[in-house]
Amino acid sequence: MDLQLYKDQALLKQKEHRKFLDGLKKKPPKNLDYIVQETHEEVFEKIDCLKCANCCKTTGPLFTEKDIERISKHLRMKQADFEEKFLQVDEDRDKVLKNLPCHFLSEDNTCTIYEVRPKACREFPHTDRKKIYQINHLTLKNTIICPAAFEFVEKLQNNLGKL
Repeated sequence: MDLQLYKDQALLKQKEHRKFLDGLKKKPPKNLDYIVQETHEEVFEKIDCLKCANCCKTTGPLFTEKDIERISKHLRMKQADFEEKFLQVDEDRDKVLKNLPCHFLSEDNTCTIYEVRPKACREFPHTDRKKIYQINHLTLKNTIICPAAFEFVEKLQNNLGKL
């Protein structure tokens, strides 16, 4: 998987993608949630996250208090120790990873805490979300990081163009 090619394509198509996504927000088709889910499934039949893991290498998820509680319990650590070792507070006052790539990413691109991973990781790249137009800014940003998000927007444009 050529991540640089995907990133370059995403950057070239930012304006086009923004216009398309803004159009969805202004006038969403009646069956948009269904088409989004179908498109998401089509994309993930072809893209294997384990061949990429760019999200784990380049962006840190937000950790909720529930995430911290669940993960620290799984690691048999005190929450305060977990936070001290792995997290920092960012400019938005969110708890995020201190370092990238993610400490829990293995060499084979698997996650060592997959069963208890943060909610943000479970939901990434958010392409199966209802009312997708509510997160246009995030979808656009994710096309630069995630080949699946890029393919999703491309395929969604194509699928909605057939209507």
